[in-house]
Amino acid sequence: MTTIISLKDISKTYHNGDLAVEVLHGISLDIDAGEFVAIIGQSGSGKSTLMNILGCLDKPTSGDYLLDGEHVSSFDADELAALRRRTFGFVFQSYNLIPTASAQENVEVPAVYAGASARDRHDRAEALLNSLKLGDRLDHRPNQLSGGQQQRVSIARALMNGGRVILADEPTGALDSQSGEEVMALLRSMNESGHTIIVITHSREVAEQADRLIELRDGRIIADRTKKRRSNPEAASGLKQRAIEGVAAIADVTEAIKMALRALRANLFRTILTLLGIVIGVGSVVAMLAIGTGAQNSVLDRISSMGSDLLVIRPNMANFRGGTGGSVVTLIPADADAILEHPNVAFAVPEMTSTVTVRYGNIDYQTSANGTVPQYPVAKSWKIGKGEFINQNDMDTYAPVTVLGKTVEKTLFPDGESPLGKYVLVNKIPFQVIGVMSEMGAGPGGNDQDDTILVPLTTGSMRLFGQRNVRSITVQVKDGAAIDATQETIQALLDRRHKKQDTQITNMASIREAVTETSNTLKLFLGAVAAISLLVGGIGVMNIMLVSVSERTREIGVRMATGARQRDILLQFIIEALVVSAIGGAIGVVAGLGTGVLAKVLGAPISFTVGPVVLAFACSFLTGLVFGYLPARNASRLQPAVALSSE
Repeated sequence: MTTIISLKDISKTYHNGDLAVEVLHGISLDIDAGEFVAIIGQSGSGKSTLMNILGCLDKPTSGDYLLDGEHVSSFDADELAALRRRTFGFVFQSYNLIPTASAQENVEVPAVYAGASARDRHDRAEALLNSLKLGDRLDHRPNQLSGGQQQRVSIARALMNGGRVILADEPTGALDSQSGEEVMALLRSMNESGHTIIVITHSREVAEQADRLIELRDGRIIADRTKKRRSNPEAASGLKQRAIEGVAAIADVTEAIKMALRALRANLFRTILTLLGIVIGVGSVVAMLAIGTGAQNSVLDRISSMGSDLLVIRPNMANFRGGTGGSVVTLIPADADAILEHPNVAFAVPEMTSTVTVRYGNIDYQTSANGTVPQYPVAKSWKIGKGEFINQNDMDTYAPVTVLGKTVEKTLFPDGESPLGKYVLVNKIPFQVIGVMSEMGAGPGGNDQDDTILVPLTTGSMRLFGQRNVRSITVQVKDGAAIDATQETIQALLDRRHKKQDTQITNMASIREAVTETSNTLKLFLGAVAAISLLVGGIGVMNIMLVSVSERTREIGVRMATGARQRDILLQFIIEALVVSAIGGAIGVVAGLGTGVLAKVLGAPISFTVGPVVLAFACSFLTGLVFGYLPARNASRLQPAVALSSE
């Protein structure tokens, strides 16, 4: 006879605070391969504790446990899981089937953790269920099966990896008498095939059907009686050779995802509420960053339309508010000519403006007149729409010509009549229209840039404005990298010419940088607000996973009993959290893009880029990983015996 299990002076003590309760007292026994053993005892006798130790679901406090001659008392959790996976099969009184899985999927669980391929798992599970007359119940869930059918499913699961030793804990306790007899007949048949059967029961009638009866009382063996010594060591040896031994991990990630989807579908409403937090968080990140980027690009485009390598020179009005007196006659056209001599200056465009009344036919319209020079369209990045712009000859001859802005054209010529060549009265002075500017739209301050007329600077100074000083000078530099040095040189030049610092220079590149920094800060703020939503969603993920672990403690115990290692349980629950986050992230991305499209239709500046979408989706994944880890770790650290005994 070959001894498969040998216990020597096994004791087990449970601690509850300072209180120590010894449940088993020096248990010693040997069980041979192929035996049919019944362990009987009343409640509190220690039989369930002994079963947990025999099945490597729990460790003894002291003593030696040898399995196939190997000391296993000091094995760690994963080594014990490997032993359970390749040696034991469990049949429980309450069946302990996974409620969300079909009969076939329940039977396949041990092979999943043994690393068997999907085809091998399916074929073996189907064959086992067919042999137990459950071939027409493969796709049925536990709640669609009778008690006897559920117990047969659990027997098939016990046999999935070979099940050299079958531990049956009160296998007939929840069954009617006929179903109970059928289960015991199955156990007898399995024993005759070489399986070592250990039945834990309080029923004398059930125990008497075994070949050997071990009786426990108060944690001690009080009787060990062999009625009939029958074993089949050759068959038992064959079972050992046929046992499934794989890589001892979940066969592939898709299997873990399937488990996760089944678990989430079982609590659909709660899952939807959890998804909502992720959806809002991810959608907010995508939509807010799109709106923020769009607003930034809109402002920067308007600044760029004025040129980013520009210097705008204006009188320093602060000097004239201090009570020094005098007229604000600071910038003059000659200053622009002096600035043009700088080697890094492409052009210098002086401007003077005034409000004027323009009349054509019986239409009067008040607008602004801008006296400027031929380089104006280049300086302002503003193209001619019709006709031509002011030229140098117009400047030299003080020609009474004008170029209309689009708004002025539409106002004075509402019927679509071409204004080119027509004369309009500007402050009652006739000016010939030689061109119309292209449409520019609203400026950075919201003003209508098309609501203006343009006239030669010389003509405007003499005939419209009655002054020689200019409002501003726009300078285009050749080398943008040297714009700061050029600004300092021009400022020094004007200070020498005016014998005081009565001008100020605005660097458009600096404004662009300031706007960019401000916009980035705004986007960061919007992103932070959206991240808070994502954080709330993450807390929801942690909540659902903690509740899931609590509700599925017994399922975790079953998985561990069938060979799942700690890392397998950890992986499964992390993947569940990732699946929730991935689904919520995908829906959130779609919702965020949809919100952005709607805002664009309503006229808001929107800019979609790949970065925020990828960032938001990655953050949802990271949220699932971070907030799913703690519940997953708690699940993986459960003791199998404790998990199985939970209600």
